[in-house]
Amino acid sequence: MNVEEEVAGWIRQARYAVALTGAGVSTESGIPDFRGPNGVWTKDPKAERLSNIHAYLADPEVRADVWQMRISHPAWTAAPNAGHLALVDLERRGHLQALITQNIDGLHAIAGTAPEVLIEMHGTMRDVTCLSCGDREPAQPTFDRVLAGDPDPVCLRCGGILKSATISFGQALRPDDLHRAERAATSCDLMIAIGSSLLVYPVAALPQVALDCGARLVIINAERTPYDERADAVIRDPIGEVLPRIAALV
Repeated sequence: MNVEEEVAGWIRQARYAVALTGAGVSTESGIPDFRGPNGVWTKDPKAERLSNIHAYLADPEVRADVWQMRISHPAWTAAPNAGHLALVDLERRGHLQALITQNIDGLHAIAGTAPEVLIEMHGTMRDVTCLSCGDREPAQPTFDRVLAGDPDPVCLRCGGILKSATISFGQALRPDDLHRAERAATSCDLMIAIGSSLLVYPVAALPQVALDCGARLVIINAERTPYDERADAVIRDPIGEVLPRIAALV
């Protein structure tokens, strides 16, 4: 029995299976990851500053740069790939009870992952929120204001700072999302970490929570992670190839 057959068997047997996805699951949709050899931050370390909430709040120029980055993000023209669709297939056949993602591109939702299954830990770039009054709306109207010449648009309700509805470094996760993710990690008997470096906390702690509760851990990722030695299986093959193969075996 090869490792893919073994993982498929674990998925079939699992009472409660959880997928935890990172940027690697979207690279085959044309969206660069962050820390890989061709990652956004690998190629341009200054880009990481644009993901810091303190810099965003303090500097209008940073906000202007972030709005331009959001408008030109490849996610707007990207489509879910075979990896996203394989996870939807597993969910619809009753083999995936929760999908925790660190991604902000919204491709899991577009692929068809159910809202009650999907936990977008770092939010979504497809909405915009006010950091003062909490008003939230689709991103396009704000993008239209930027394109019309307003580099740093403010909330039309209260005048507060607007931001993509994502979680930046230094910004707290939404308590409901964190609670749902922790509950999934403590409830599961199988966690499959896909395309994540497992370096960004608190999400990176969830595999250890699952292990501590007796779950099996499978890692599918091109690069090494801190959990490789503790995992029950590690697969390095491209996600868009290996996930459909595993799903077909379940």
